[in-house]
Amino acid sequence: MSAVQGERLVDAYDLVIFDLDGVIYLIDRPIPGAVEAVARLHGEGKPLAYATNNASRRPTEVAELLVGLGVNAQPGEVLTSAVASAAALAERFPAGAPVLVVGAEALRAEVRAVGLTLVERADQSPVAVVQGYGPQVGWTELAEASVAIRAGAFWVATNTDRTLPSPRGPLPGNGSLVAVLRTALDREPDLVVGKPESALFGTAARQHEARRPLTVGDRLDTDIEGAGRAGMDSLLVLTGVSRAADLLLASPSSRPTYVAHDLRGLFDADAVVGLHDLPAPQGDPAVVAGGGWQVTVDGAVPTLTGAGRPLDALRLLCALAWSGHPVSSVRPGSDAAGGALRELGLSG
Repeated sequence: MSAVQGERLVDAYDLVIFDLDGVIYLIDRPIPGAVEAVARLHGEGKPLAYATNNASRRPTEVAELLVGLGVNAQPGEVLTSAVASAAALAERFPAGAPVLVVGAEALRAEVRAVGLTLVERADQSPVAVVQGYGPQVGWTELAEASVAIRAGAFWVATNTDRTLPSPRGPLPGNGSLVAVLRTALDREPDLVVGKPESALFGTAARQHEARRPLTVGDRLDTDIEGAGRAGMDSLLVLTGVSRAADLLLASPSSRPTYVAHDLRGLFDADAVVGLHDLPAPQGDPAVVAGGGWQVTVDGAVPTLTGAGRPLDALRLLCALAWSGHPVSSVRPGSDAAGGALRELGLSG
């Protein structure tokens, strides 16, 4: 189900599932307008949940962080890949089974909480290795994990995010650490729990008995693709990792239903644009038009002319790119077009 043009996007859905890093905050700093948006949802009684691939904090810690930012969050609203990974291990192995954890103390705590035994070395015969992001993870832990996996331990990755958003730009995430072992072992993990897998989204929907959930994320390859796998509509906000240029290159499995600059798009119809039912390019040279804009493909570089909302221009560029026309760069054909492309980060 998609929102009707002119209506508030949020009103079409009975649950909003937020990613955290890049949507609500960057590491520990609130994204402008995010706290106010969540407070507005709370005030309207809209059910919401937080689904995060970050395995370095427990749900209570995530809730405390959100409360510290001004969001009245409860631990029960928070779903982390650490919790889901520990639950998956508990389903597969008996109580007391030895598990080697590579990651932060939060992941260790979740593994202990489900009755499994923590070990630190491969010679302690772990039945599984679970790997999550931790800022202190180093060569020694990765080496022990490598030996254990070669010896037959079941390898679980909490997630495979290549980067983490930060005020200084993207930093290495758990996927980069998983890549170290993938290279050393020449194999893939036995199980990846977090996004883009659908488990976190499905759990959130079941907890709230939601029939029309909306996922809000900043990453095409995890949040948006995961929502698609779970059969949910999605909103990409351009406050974290994925940018407009990434959206133009998105594969069919990671294309969002909507895009907005930030969380204002939930409430303001002028701050969001739908990416479903895109117009088809017509003619030779190909032309696509709408929202006051026109894009003409005449040669290698499309030309944007007209005037309107930058997001409407982005919608047309997506229509071109997703129909097979290369949009690696765009030429402005008017002053308004130049301003729109600069706002979208698509100019020269």
